[in-house]
Amino acid sequence: MLTLLVLLTCVAPPVEAAVIDPYRPPACPWCAGNRGITYGTEPRTPVRAVLPGIVSFSGRVVDVAYVVVAVGDGRRLTYGGLEQADVPVGARVSAGQTLGVSGTTVHFGVRRGGSYEDPMSVLMGRTRARLVRLDGRRRPPSASIPCGSATAGPS
Repeated sequence: MLTLLVLLTCVAPPVEAAVIDPYRPPACPWCAGNRGITYGTEPRTPVRAVLPGIVSFSGRVVDVAYVVVAVGDGRRLTYGGLEQADVPVGARVSAGQTLGVSGTTVHFGVRRGGSYEDPMSVLMGRTRARLVRLDGRRRPPSASIPCGSATAGPS
């Protein structure tokens, strides 16, 4: 007899707020689109690191605060639309650590080199489903299912 054990590995979004503009990759490098996810936030909502890494930029661009965190796999996670950034360049941050506070929106973007990636690939992660034998014999290999899929159940 087998039983199914599901371990969720989804990560928390940078803010608890509704997505008001999803990722919309542009048709060309200079075309319109949304190169990240935009959340509608109440001002001064805490903005938290999605993954651990090292702060590579923390400052203002045209009166808006941004924090960029370089993560170990070569991606850079951008948190924009902040009213205030609270972490200095070079700081090590952990997942869930407060980076600053929001204005009325927060932009969350992901870049690898010069290419933008869909931030949902970071937020959704993977779910590992593992079959475990009740008779103590060796278990079969794990399978991966995207978080939030119908077979993974509620997340």
